Amino acid sequence: MSGADSFQAVGRRVIDAEATALTTLSQSLGADFDAAVALLLKATGRIIISGMGKSGHIGKKIAATLASTGTPAHFVHPAEASHGDLGMLARGDVVIVLSNSGETPELSDIVAYTRRYDIPLIGVASRAESTLCRQADIALILPQLGEACGTGVVPTISTTMTLALGDALAIALMEHRKFTPENFRDVHPGGKLGARLSKVADLMHTGDALPLVSADTPMGEVLLTISQKGFGVAGIASADGGLAGVITDGDLRRHMQGLLDHTASEVMTPNPTTVPAGALAERAVGVMNDRKITCLFALDTDGRIAGILHIHDCLRAGVA
Repeated sequence: MSGADSFQAVGRRVIDAEATALTTLSQSLGADFDAAVALLLKATGRIIISGMGKSGHIGKKIAATLASTGTPAHFVHPAEASHGDLGMLARGDVVIVLSNSGETPELSDIVAYTRRYDIPLIGVASRAESTLCRQADIALILPQLGEACGTGVVPTISTTMTLALGDALAIALMEHRKFTPENFRDVHPGGKLGARLSKVADLMHTGDALPLVSADTPMGEVLLTISQKGFGVAGIASADGGLAGVITDGDLRRHMQGLLDHTASEVMTPNPTTVPAGALAERAVGVMNDRKITCLFALDTDGRIAGILHIHDCLRAGVA
């Protein structure tokens, strides 16, 4: 067997072991998991995550996932907690402490603090008889499956299970709270994901930038509006603020003969395609691609013209 094949075999062995562990963890979930979710939902403060070493790294990710899915949370390092950061904990909070053995000495102060001030504690460990699990109000027990290194000393399977358990808690809370992609956008405005969750209202042009005319506007003035506003279209505003129609390049070509003798209402395409201002910009891009158009008027919840969105606005924002 070549060296590369050996490396691949090790990689597959590790990944298979962790995949099997996740299946075992899934099957082990029971009433304690329900109780943990219910306790987290009752929190009037924040969810505090703590753990030492590799468990601490996992704890930081769990805290970030909770915070980004509608459950305010932050990580408190157990060593820093012993030097003043215990002040970050308060009644109304719920503390989740992670420790594979359940006996990590650096966690003793934060566990004792929760007991002294009656702050609910959820312990996550692999030993039900451990100090952490015995002290906790709710103990979530990880299956004892060793580690993928084969020697039991490199946190691999245990940290993967802890991470997955944290994800399971976060998504259970998120779904109960009906946390939507739009809510996610509010707390995650940056990066590609933030761009995908941008709303039409975030990108559209409004006010004086809108290429709007009335139904009785002479076509000479309509052409001037189209040229000045730079969207290649004009919208015909109705008396109630709605969109009666649009005039596009295609409409101009169809009425080329005697164009300047017409008014906007005689040239426009009535009942044009629009998009809600509150819709995701990604949806608007899909509509423009399907209709083979480059811009859309956006309407508010009352059906009034709110803005106009050009495909270039979406591309600049990374929505494509």
